Amino acid sequence: MEHNRARIEPAIRTTLVNEYYFSSKLREVAELRAQGRDIINLGIGSPDLAPSENTLNSLTENAVKQGVHGYQSYTGIEQLRGAFAAWYERYFNVKLNPANEILPLIGSKEGIMHISMAFLNPGDRVLVPDPGYPAYRSATLLSGGEPVNYTLRSSNNWYPDFRELADSDLKRIKIMWINYPHMPTGQPANIKVYERLVQLAHDNNFLICSDNPYSFILNNNHISILSIDGAKDVAIELNSLSKSHNMPGWRVGMVAGKSEFISAILKVKSNMDSGMFYPVQVAAAEALSADNEWYNSLNAVYSGRRLKAEQMLELLGCNYDKSQTGLFLWGEIPENIKNGQQMCDKLLYEKSIFITPGSVFGKEGERYIRISLCSDEKTFDNCLSRIKQ
Repeated sequence: MEHNRARIEPAIRTTLVNEYYFSSKLREVAELRAQGRDIINLGIGSPDLAPSENTLNSLTENAVKQGVHGYQSYTGIEQLRGAFAAWYERYFNVKLNPANEILPLIGSKEGIMHISMAFLNPGDRVLVPDPGYPAYRSATLLSGGEPVNYTLRSSNNWYPDFRELADSDLKRIKIMWINYPHMPTGQPANIKVYERLVQLAHDNNFLICSDNPYSFILNNNHISILSIDGAKDVAIELNSLSKSHNMPGWRVGMVAGKSEFISAILKVKSNMDSGMFYPVQVAAAEALSADNEWYNSLNAVYSGRRLKAEQMLELLGCNYDKSQTGLFLWGEIPENIKNGQQMCDKLLYEKSIFITPGSVFGKEGERYIRISLCSDEKTFDNCLSRIKQ
């Protein structure tokens, strides 16, 4: 019996976004390696160092216990929520009720999607930074929203231009994404900027979504937008253990805010997963109890790598801001090079070094490149030798 050939089309929403840049680029890197090329990867912000010894011990001790392998609460265990609350009070001077103002997430990236689905109706507009993390735009589109770029410029220290925002149409804005310390530029958070953002959100009735995973990397000034007077009525904040505690593969994050906001996000999240592995949650709570000495030891390692990355940019003729923070180094390319993509391709194919073009993060990043600090100093020395050849 012959059948007509079926043609099953994907949903229209899949045409609105592209495959994540690093997903496709890493395939290309893998193909080059399969050809025998020794590619050094300085493109991805995936910490190569281990979590604290206490964190690892907690995981192994709890994983062998009886009764820990079942489904867990959609809101996370009380111990983890309490640890996040204590962490925020200690370092950010923000008091949160662990019962209803904190929601653990399977990585904060999923939170970007959950928040978008919880708050956006079709046609709602969303302010996304340019340059900025591509997931803000993708989650907006997949949720039926309309992304609207707001420009961040080096001349304004990569902060929002409030005059431009005031002159734009903010009537249909539902969400504004912010991210400080900023990725990819490394610009630190600023209290006065946060105060102006909170006032803007109150004046125009939209939600600020602050993405704050980089506060502990080469940065001792830990600032949360939730510390600003009146912020809890107009803002929520995402955070993560991926960068701050060397746990990217563990997928542990959180969203914090007033209970009404958390409740709305939980309605989405509880329909998409069945909780986080109990031993991972207990270990994450242990990680959050790390003392200042542990963070300092981590940053001592990153400081050494950062100096090597700065040497790379200098060899490449790039300009950079020494005050930037975070897990990356952001550099402006020389005038005689067309764009960051051209420089990155040249490094990949001629020197077997993979770094990230700034254009991945928006139009304002076209003349920039980004180097990850997630490789040891020996690897950076290898890169320096290749560039000099």
